[in-house]
Formats: sequence, C-alpha cells, structure tokens
Amino acid sequence: MKIHWTDTALDHLSAIHNYIAQDSVDYAKRVVDCLTRRSQQIGAFPQSGRTVPEFELEQIREVIEGSFRIIYYIKPDQIDILAVIHGAQQFLIEKNDVS
Repeated sequence: MKIHWTDTALDHLSAIHNYIAQDSVDYAKRVVDCLTRRSQQIGAFPQSGRTVPEFELEQIREVIEGSFRIIYYIKPDQIDILAVIHGAQQFLIEKNDVS
C-alpha cells in the first residue's frame, strides 16, 4: 500500500535528526533511515501496529521503533504517517492530518 508522510510527520523527522545531529550526524542519519524503513513494513502489513490508546480507533495505529512511536492512519487507498514521536512525548497532531 502507498505510504504518505504528512507535513507534521516530516517535521518530526527533521526535528529528530537535528536534535541527534548535535552530537552525531552519522547516528542522526541512521535513526531517521531506520524510522523511514519501518514505514515500508507498515505499507506491507498495515494491521501489524496496535491501535493508538489516545484515539482507540481501528484505523489509527502505531508501531514502536527504538524509543519512537510511528503513528499512522489507514485509509482505503493509502497509509498516512501522522507523527513520529519519542515515547516520552505527548501525542499531538494537526486536525487536518486525520481526514
């Protein structure tokens, strides 16, 4: 299934990269690569993630990659990556990302 990264999720990836790159640019790149590769698995197996406790909707799911939650929305024709957040962060998304 096609994967679409929302602007919010892309901003999250950029922020993760920039934060980690303060200490190691190479490690920052590896973390972002790992997160984006995980989205390919989501495309192949959309139901593999658990439902997100904050929403309790069957279509909004998440997978854990390292310390990060990759939160996505299953649509009939594609999967939208809504957010990539550290497990200790609170989950906030833009309302227009879920439509």
